[in-house]
Amino acid sequence: LVGVVVYPEVRKSTMAASSVPTTPDQNVETSLSNSVPFDFDRPPIIEGFSPLPRVKDETFKEKFTRKSKENPFVPIGCLGTAGALIYGLRAFHQGKTRQSQLLMRGRIFAQGFTVVAIVVGVFATAMKPKQ
Repeated sequence: LVGVVVYPEVRKSTMAASSVPTTPDQNVETSLSNSVPFDFDRPPIIEGFSPLPRVKDETFKEKFTRKSKENPFVPIGCLGTAGALIYGLRAFHQGKTRQSQLLMRGRIFAQGFTVVAIVVGVFATAMKPKQ
């Protein structure tokens, strides 16, 4: 074994520590702590970290409404993108290539509008003073 260093003292001390007799109470406690590392019902306890308390849990509808009020241009851009895509695919299926091309370009414009709206919303939220 080239480059591997084995310290026999360390191996002896670990073996000695494992051969120390324990009481039945310690065995039960050790086996329970080894089987479940943490409780899934509570957040983990991290030394030096205190999480912010949750104000309340929001439903999907409440969160969507709140986010839409904060930045109304994102849902508008998403609807424009989806509309242009659906009508463009419909026109393509019907064989109207010119209309299909124009609607696909409109979809690209709507996607760009949505991305810009998201970026502006992120910057506006970051610049907003903390309450």
